[in-house]
Amino acid sequence: MHPLPILDDPRRLRRLLSSCPALRTLTRLHALLIVSSSASCHHILSSCLATAYARAGDLAAAESTLATAPTSPSSIPAWNALLAAHSRGASPDEALRVFCALPPAARPDSTTFTLALSACARLGDLATGEVVTDRASGAGYGNDIFVCSSLLNLYAKRGAMDDAVKVFDRMRKRDRVTWSTMVTGFVNAGQPVQAIEMYMRMRRDGLEGDEVVIVGVMQACAATGDVRMGASVHGYLLRHAMRMDVVISTSLVDMYAKNGLFDLARRVFELMPHRNDVSWSALISQLAQHGNADEALGLFRQMQASGLQPNSGPVVGALLACSDLGLLKLGKSIHGFILRRLELDCMVGTAVIDMYSKCGSLASAQMLFDKVVSRDLISWNVMIACYGAHGRGRDALSLFQEMKKNEVRPDHATFASLLSALSHSGLVEEGKFWFNCMVNEYGIEPAEKHLVCIVDLLARSGLVEEANGLVASLHSKPTISILVALLSGCLNNKKLELGENTAEKILELQPGDVGVLALVSNLYAAAKNWGKVREVRKLMKDHGSKKAPGCSSIEIRGALHTFVMEDQSHPQHRQILQMVTKLDSEMRKMGYIPKTEFVYHDLEEGVKEQLLSRHSERLAIAFGLLNTSPGTRLVVIKNLRVCGDCHDAIKYMSKIADREIVVRDAKRFHHFKDGACSCGDYW
Repeated sequence: MHPLPILDDPRRLRRLLSSCPALRTLTRLHALLIVSSSASCHHILSSCLATAYARAGDLAAAESTLATAPTSPSSIPAWNALLAAHSRGASPDEALRVFCALPPAARPDSTTFTLALSACARLGDLATGEVVTDRASGAGYGNDIFVCSSLLNLYAKRGAMDDAVKVFDRMRKRDRVTWSTMVTGFVNAGQPVQAIEMYMRMRRDGLEGDEVVIVGVMQACAATGDVRMGASVHGYLLRHAMRMDVVISTSLVDMYAKNGLFDLARRVFELMPHRNDVSWSALISQLAQHGNADEALGLFRQMQASGLQPNSGPVVGALLACSDLGLLKLGKSIHGFILRRLELDCMVGTAVIDMYSKCGSLASAQMLFDKVVSRDLISWNVMIACYGAHGRGRDALSLFQEMKKNEVRPDHATFASLLSALSHSGLVEEGKFWFNCMVNEYGIEPAEKHLVCIVDLLARSGLVEEANGLVASLHSKPTISILVALLSGCLNNKKLELGENTAEKILELQPGDVGVLALVSNLYAAAKNWGKVREVRKLMKDHGSKKAPGCSSIEIRGALHTFVMEDQSHPQHRQILQMVTKLDSEMRKMGYIPKTEFVYHDLEEGVKEQLLSRHSERLAIAFGLLNTSPGTRLVVIKNLRVCGDCHDAIKYMSKIADREIVVRDAKRFHHFKDGACSCGDYW
């Protein structure tokens, strides 16, 4: 008998090895087995020993033990333990190496194939996954629920949902994890309609969704705009008193907010006992994206007051709100917060660049872009768009060329930004060239946004007939946006007959956008077709539509001041009108003649002139001149396009006041200085 009787008792040794957590004790026991006379016992226990090593984390020792021991079908649990340990240790590539190195005598079982497919899913290795699947089928595990579930997960993570559906449909038994894999797989693959359909199948099968399924369905409802389904799931949660943790509640907030139902989004948000940064980000970002910039900034301040430090999500939402309102001072403050507390990654950096540009500081946007070391495609696209918005088409084209030299391949968004930039700068030949390159060299099929840009480029430059020919040559019926680009060119270039024909086509499509109807009305007014003007305005009234009034804002010492024509509520209203009158008098001495054709109403000339002088951007400029020191640059944000008369008037104002006056309208930026505009009167 051995001095240590336990070494001669395999059963007791197995129990000891399975309960041995300490690696040091395990290595001593292994050494005793090697030097003892129980060599046969050592071989018998090698699988248990390897499993113990894998459990203790010494994977090299586990693999070495298995490699030197005789292989048999009974050793597969040890190989599985080694596979599982590699997976737990974030080494799925090592797990696959071990799987591929399995000796022929070790017969893989369901666990082996499941672990191997899980490793493939983590690596996104579909090709190796197919090989593992073939081996599983050959070994008789082709329909095993665990193997099928792992294969399903692999397909879903790779977006191969057609293959996932085939596996799913042949599974005889499906658990909640299987269903949730399909729902989230469809959502992540950008197929939200199919995700909702899968959820409905699940409910018909009598299964309730877990947290993962509910969140997936909410994401699908947000993407499709299916608020009815989203509200139905919300009601189901409430009726069954299901636990609504922070993840589910946040997905509800996001779903309602993305569909513009902010009352419901706020209600869910306010009822949340605990909110994380994602919860705040969901509401702040959507408020900013839907034009509720003031409320978005208020919520951002509330988040800071709650003691929760904003991460990149809420910060990007706040920057978007600053961009919308033109709040440069606050935007700079948020930029400072980012530099102190956060990492200026591509997403945040791009948002800051966009903010500076939209607040009128293109130089700051350009400086920051030049400092960004790692630029992704979105960063390049945004900077190209920034140049375009400021009428710097040649700079946009130069940046595009630089992007190509950096081996960043342009996408559909790049070309949309580039074509828009070339359009705003009147670079017709360049626009035509790159439009053709987009199609022929890069194989990008022109989408609506590209066609709008090229039609706008031609029509804006006076080539209205050529633009009309392009529209007529389209294989599909032109959309409202394309026709509006053509109509705008007709109005600006006084091609009124073609404009009336285009207006009729737009009306046939029954546009619901009040801005489109207002443009149609203006075209008819320019053609002195007052009957049609009344008809379109009646149509707007019948639809409950009302044109948004011209509204201009200016930031003075961190405070935003907003002006609307005929609004007398501002405390400096009298002084503002006096300044407007003074400027008007000075402008007339310099040769200014009001362009009353930009008043699209059948009124007396004197009334038209007074209406023009009270346009909101002129009130904002007058206020800025009254409340800033000489030489201060003024930045005005307007919600509508600047009319031709105001464009001329502001050129005179910049000369009289000896100021740079920047106006951001609905289309672009105008930099007025020394009696000229950066757009070269081309907008």
